[in-house]
Amino acid sequence: MPSETVHLSKEQETLLDVLYCRALDNRSKSPILHDETAEEIVHRLDYDFQKLRIQRDDILHAAIRAKQFDQWARDFLADHSDATVLHLACGLDSRIHRVAPSRNVRWVDLDYPEVIELRQRFYPPRDGYSMIGSSVTDPAFLDKVQTSGPVMIVAEGLFMYLAEHEVKELLQRLTSHFQNGQLAFDAWSSLTLRLWKYQSIAAVTDASLGWTIDDLRTIEQWVPRLQLVRELSWTEAFLSARISLGFRAIFGVMNHIPSMRRMVRFLLYRF
Repeated sequence: MPSETVHLSKEQETLLDVLYCRALDNRSKSPILHDETAEEIVHRLDYDFQKLRIQRDDILHAAIRAKQFDQWARDFLADHSDATVLHLACGLDSRIHRVAPSRNVRWVDLDYPEVIELRQRFYPPRDGYSMIGSSVTDPAFLDKVQTSGPVMIVAEGLFMYLAEHEVKELLQRLTSHFQNGQLAFDAWSSLTLRLWKYQSIAAVTDASLGWTIDDLRTIEQWVPRLQLVRELSWTEAFLSARISLGFRAIFGVMNHIPSMRRMVRFLLYRF
């Protein structure tokens, strides 16, 4: 029976949409992410997940995106066994369990204080692991994160909820605080923002969207230290996953239309 109440608002509530998608993926015949922790948390939360009206493509997107970001984190840690991982806007994500870093890795999960208070009910303390309750736009949170050694920064499903100046300032602060590392995030195009209002999660949570980007050269103009390592469109990511023939046909067509292909991009930078 559910035992944990949820008190989140607007943008914060979207973390439950992502959580439920990962739980539903785990229930499928051929899970992409195999996130058993997500399903365990869903069972414990006192929340009406049915009202989110999750569709099959929502489940695929959440699972495929998370798997890609997990792999980038694993690849980085394979080369930097004593690194720091900074997971921004972590929500209730179990990335630390899926990546399973060594005890030499310093892993920091950050989200709003209300989210971290909820997260602490499900994730017990462990060596090298800490949680910070803060908005990503508050510069003070970086004072709590160690600067020595390389860092892997993961910002999954975050930047589209920030204003452009907030994204720019955050990127500048992150690359100034750490000596070197990598940054993984997903970016929406202006077309995606226009289509957002038709998504069920937009109506349910009343979340507002902000930053979009069509020309990736803007990132390196903002922060010359950032160099693009990998750009992966959501259509390419879908086509590389185990999806039905129907979805493969749909995304195959979309992948040949530049405006559709660039709607969502998974990006990996180094600095």
